[in-house]
Amino acid sequence: MSTSSRMPHLSRRGLLAAGGVAGLGALLAACGGDGSGSGSGGGSKKGWSFTDGRGKKVSLDAVPERIVAYTGTAAALWDFGIRDKVVGVFGPTKLKNGKPDIIAGDMDISKLEIIGNAFGEFDLEKYAKTRPQLLISNMYVKGEFFYVPAESKDKIFKLAPQVAMNAAHVSMVEVIQQFAKLAESLGADLKAKAVADAKTRFEKAAERLRKAAKRDIRVMAASGAPDLFYVSDPNANSDLKYFKELGVDLVVPKKVSSQGFFEELSWENADKYGADVIILDNRTQSLQPKALASKPSWKELPAVKAGQVAGWAAEPRFSYAGAAPLLEDLAEAIEKAEKVR
Repeated sequence: MSTSSRMPHLSRRGLLAAGGVAGLGALLAACGGDGSGSGSGGGSKKGWSFTDGRGKKVSLDAVPERIVAYTGTAAALWDFGIRDKVVGVFGPTKLKNGKPDIIAGDMDISKLEIIGNAFGEFDLEKYAKTRPQLLISNMYVKGEFFYVPAESKDKIFKLAPQVAMNAAHVSMVEVIQQFAKLAESLGADLKAKAVADAKTRFEKAAERLRKAAKRDIRVMAASGAPDLFYVSDPNANSDLKYFKELGVDLVVPKKVSSQGFFEELSWENADKYGADVIILDNRTQSLQPKALASKPSWKELPAVKAGQVAGWAAEPRFSYAGAAPLLEDLAEAIEKAEKVR
């Protein structure tokens, strides 16, 4: 099994493969392959600009009307009201049964061109045909666009300017605020009732979690794979960083891997860190409790034996609507838990 396929977080910096595309040259020419990417369409005549997570100011002649984004990025923008302008997505979007992947949030995926649906997929021809005016993705590792294949990024970047949204090593609330600014620049109304209500819910949930954290319940954020158990680092993961700021007692792994974000443990050493509650990565590629039941070392963990395992959105949706339930769920898990370590 390849490293990238067995490590649930490695996709944050993994290299994606992209093959050759027939007729791509003509499509590049039609889309304007010089990389200037000055959007045209019903935007403001005053132009548009946004300074992204790299500190780079991206400017266009008008507000972009045709956006292609990483699925999780698009889902957050959707929550803020940017919907029709997103014409394509790449990343986990549709499950085998046709339903939206958890990363897609509340988006209507039937209206989107799915340029890639999994790690290692990015259809360059489909991307070109969307006539993109702006490409947006999350950035977990400095300078790397999440799910944009390194092998073909030069060709991809010729089609449209790019915006990278910093999504690691800073508090989740800061990331959400940046997404709100981006959405507003693209035309979202941050005073709209749905957005305002979501923000109010988020703030109430944060206070609930802050209060629950005073119970001194230790939480471990983890991911399960066939060969390894991953303990996530709250100093790198933006959501965990925010939970920690609210007072949650989170396990901090001592030997974070060179990949960043987590410590890799063999299943024999899964009990290295004591925890009262385990929040488990709920993404498609991570093993869930039913699948982990065959692991003796998993079943012997105190939190597991006590039934104190909750889901964890290891890749949070950076909007108030997306993040509020995460705070509520963690608060509930801590409120119900007893010390078992």
